[in-house]
Amino acid sequence: MTPHICKWRCLVAHDPEVIPVRREEQLDCARLEPYLRANLDGADGPFSLAQFAGGHANLTYLLTFGTREFVLRRPPLGPIAARSHDMQREYRVLSRLYAAFDLAPRAFALCTDASIIGSDFVVEERKHGIAIRRELPPSVAKDPTMTRRLGEMMIDTLAALHRVRYADLTLSDLGKPDGYVLRQLTSWSQRWKDSATDESADASDVIARLERSLPSSQTSTIIHNDFKLDNMLVRADDPAAASALLDWDMCTLGDPLMDLGYLLALWVQADDPPNARVGAMPTWHPGFLTRREATQRYAQATGFDVSAISWYYVFNIFRFAGILQQIYKRYANGQTHDERFASFGKQANALIRTATLLAATPSRG
Repeated sequence: MTPHICKWRCLVAHDPEVIPVRREEQLDCARLEPYLRANLDGADGPFSLAQFAGGHANLTYLLTFGTREFVLRRPPLGPIAARSHDMQREYRVLSRLYAAFDLAPRAFALCTDASIIGSDFVVEERKHGIAIRRELPPSVAKDPTMTRRLGEMMIDTLAALHRVRYADLTLSDLGKPDGYVLRQLTSWSQRWKDSATDESADASDVIARLERSLPSSQTSTIIHNDFKLDNMLVRADDPAAASALLDWDMCTLGDPLMDLGYLLALWVQADDPPNARVGAMPTWHPGFLTRREATQRYAQATGFDVSAISWYYVFNIFRFAGILQQIYKRYANGQTHDERFASFGKQANALIRTATLLAATPSRG
């Protein structure tokens, strides 16, 4: 079915985060608008649609009804891995978590009728703030006091999330914590194999080493599963203060060190080799905590034992390679034409080489 292109798509507000909807990522507004007006409180007044430019997987749109703003999120186009990009999970979490963790946007509506836009989607609160991606704002990069506060904020936010009492939110059956680490390793090993192309690196060595040294989980918490700086919004008047944590479709219950390991896998230090900056956060600027300091701060905030963090660090470098490779394969197969993804295959290979080297090194991270 060819979607009816939304005639309001050109009414993009003067907002640096949004763009007109990409050609291949249009929504069928002839179906979407009446559905929203019938099922979303506050869907009154003139309707407009734009697309958020950031993000690499789920497609995210700005919906405007008069002066009210909402965010619509749906999975990426084309085949996706089983149980990934789960809008029903995101809705379930965000319709409850906002009450205990105010950086989580509130979810207002879930649609599971694929005839509306071709997939499930969730409509959420629009949170405002600045997204920091590959580069820091110049005023922040030049201020070591600000960069230190920014790094501390990331750790403190993660610790606060892991302290949420999920049973109080009736989320005790959100996931299966027992065996979570092994399932993650098994799942991401298979995803790497399924998304590999002819030029993909050989990941068999790092997978084997991770299997042989699997740690035992000490506790279970809510885990975000994609916790990193560019999934946060920060305040315009204070970039070291968070205003939102986004992208909740992989949220579950599991080992909290998985979240910390993923954050550290993207936490590049100034003394790391240049190729370590592939896909990483801009944490190499003066003032940022080192990975060791970040780990210690997290341990102090949570009371958790972090002695096995090196395993989680290496695993999550491997996992991030798998994330990039899945996106690259969609690009290689023509399922998206976003040129940002053209280099993701090479970036994934570089991460596999890094993970393989670190897994063979006694002292890691």
